[in-house]
Amino acid sequence: VTYQQSGLFIVLGLLFVMLVWGRIRYDLVAFAALTIAVLSGLVDTEAAFAGFGHPATVIVAMVLVVSRGLANSGAVELIARFVVRGGAALSTHISLISVIGAALSALMNNVAALALLMPVDMEAANRAKRSPSLTLMPLSFATILGGMVTLIGTPPNIVVATYRGEALGEAFTMFDFAAVGIVVAVVGVVFVSLVGWRLLPAERRRHNTRQELQDLTGYVAEARVTEDAAVVGNVLDQLYPLAEEYDVAVLGLIRAGRRMSGFARGRVVRAGDFVVIQGGVESMDKFIGAAGLEYASAQKSAGVLADNQILVEVVVPDGARIQGRSAMSLRLAARHNSMLLGVSRQGR
Repeated sequence: VTYQQSGLFIVLGLLFVMLVWGRIRYDLVAFAALTIAVLSGLVDTEAAFAGFGHPATVIVAMVLVVSRGLANSGAVELIARFVVRGGAALSTHISLISVIGAALSALMNNVAALALLMPVDMEAANRAKRSPSLTLMPLSFATILGGMVTLIGTPPNIVVATYRGEALGEAFTMFDFAAVGIVVAVVGVVFVSLVGWRLLPAERRRHNTRQELQDLTGYVAEARVTEDAAVVGNVLDQLYPLAEEYDVAVLGLIRAGRRMSGFARGRVVRAGDFVVIQGGVESMDKFIGAAGLEYASAQKSAGVLADNQILVEVVVPDGARIQGRSAMSLRLAARHNSMLLGVSRQGR
């Protein structure tokens, strides 16, 4: 065993461990592994970035660009929402979403097609009051099957076509896979729609993961200190017993737009300061009322679950216009008569 072989096995092993760990972005992990391999002499400098110019890599990148364009246009979502109704029977819903998923995967990257249809599928399942576990797996299989129909449907087809072109001088064309791919896709979608979803375990059919995800716990919010709050003129530490009573964590203090260092337990609280708290929505609501505080964007303290209010949890997708902006800059209260209660990130 040579030095290069041993070194490559070590780098690949560390790469695999970091990818499984998942705490660091995959692209950063991969680039770090490549950098280590180059600096240690395991990979030649000239060959380090040769893969980025490979035709297969370029084609995959172009397909992703086209897929992103389709996603931003909103056309796919409009079609899916028109066809997939929340009140449809389960078998009908699975059939429709599977056909749409397979068709889209043949025209764009199958992973992008799945990402576009998952929110639609989950919304339809939520309207029908059934577990999305019954429909997400059939949708996943349908997009895989549809991706086999054309050259651009799935990256393996592109890689195989490129390799054939290098070996034989003639690559596969756009629809060379269709003769076999269409038959496999049709048979597979029919099986998934009629039989496949019935093979899921019975307990998974009753298990509504979406409903469990909507149990709003672990949110972080800011509460404004009013002039008549009991904590005014006292140290922040005096709020801790009350916070413990309502199962809320006091994380810090904000004054004049700046976060105080640490937990600021020894800081004297002034009117107009913001207390950073963490907990469930109902727990935070009770704590804020008991402490004489108010939500940051509210003119007066009000229960978040009042009769004339609704509580909504939304997900910020990649590329959203609000991504990278502060809550204050969005002006939700003035523009949309809405109030941001908190942000949950990576389960916290």
